[in-house]
Amino acid sequence: MGGHVARVAGKWSALLGAAFCLVGPATAEELRIITSYQEEVVEPMIEAFARQHPDIRVRVLNKNTPAAVSEMIAGNQRRFDLFWASAPEAFVVLDEAGRLLDQGRGPYADFAMSALGWSWHVSRDDLVPEDWDDLLSPAFAGQIAMSHPMRSGTMHSLLETILQQRGWEEGWAWVLELAGQLNTISARSFGVLDGVEKEEFGIGLTIDFLALTRDDLHFRYGTPVTLIPARIASLQGGRHPESADKFVGFVLSEDGQRILLHPDIMRIPVDPRVQADAPQFSDTVKAALSSEQALYDPKLAASRYWQVNHLFEAFVARDLLFRRELWRRLGRLPGRHAAEIAQVRRLLTLMPLSEEQARHAAPEQATVLEWATRSYATLSEVEALIRDLEER
Repeated sequence: MGGHVARVAGKWSALLGAAFCLVGPATAEELRIITSYQEEVVEPMIEAFARQHPDIRVRVLNKNTPAAVSEMIAGNQRRFDLFWASAPEAFVVLDEAGRLLDQGRGPYADFAMSALGWSWHVSRDDLVPEDWDDLLSPAFAGQIAMSHPMRSGTMHSLLETILQQRGWEEGWAWVLELAGQLNTISARSFGVLDGVEKEEFGIGLTIDFLALTRDDLHFRYGTPVTLIPARIASLQGGRHPESADKFVGFVLSEDGQRILLHPDIMRIPVDPRVQADAPQFSDTVKAALSSEQALYDPKLAASRYWQVNHLFEAFVARDLLFRRELWRRLGRLPGRHAAEIAQVRRLLTLMPLSEEQARHAAPEQATVLEWATRSYATLSEVEALIRDLEER
């Protein structure tokens, strides 16, 4: 770092959620940022900003997106100035709650684009999925890891990608079948890629920039590619709105946009001039940008943010082992029971709540428990049907 740039805090800590990164002189005005991004993503941007604005010290808290959203909705008591994350629906949620500060650019600004897919270790010799439906192949049973959408904005966006591409019923059917393929549900996105690197599981569902910065991982986009905007926004209740506006302006400037091309960041800039002049893009990214693309609707995602996260908790995460074992037992049944097998499959891929029913449910713990009870009742019915077929 430059002479006036000093690292004051200790290591970042996702576990404690309270370790800060400080850049700038101790006597400077302090700009506070809450973000889901890890150090390697934000530090190059913050260092470059500090060189242009040595009078502003930057303090950063790393916190997963859902937890950051909850803290901001609760009132931003620690008076953060900026929110910076990949899940665009989180910004819609905060805007509708009146927590964002419009400083002339709108309530939030898109600064980069990303898309979702899956990663695997470079040493893998086995088959890898070619598209979303390949993830449901028996060849990948027990090999796939994902993070929990209640802890990862990235994974919430993945669920929405599937739901928006396929519709509510077919989208949830895909997710419920994917549950039978899972090895684990990690607490955070980084846990998925760490597990793939250690070869604890074969396939990790993730977002492009997290995987493309790791030399020992390959990455493939799900098709059609759904480009999702990453955003930054000033917050109501921040101490230094003028400094926050300067930081947003820098992130959107040509200098800031070019930092996104750094090998340790690998983001797709929103500035078309910078994007066109990007030899650093891998063939994977170039192919994705030129391929068929689907639109992502952050407002739709925001309108059912709580419902999608908690339906996943109730129908997938809570009884994952039970649901996964039922899928495996179903796969071992002899083909002579084709009609009965089809019936069991329908039950295992059934989301019993329509989107309208989910939207009208009270957003409280009692609702989640009710949903979980319905899920378990269905799984128990499936278990009885499978046991009957196994005994014939």
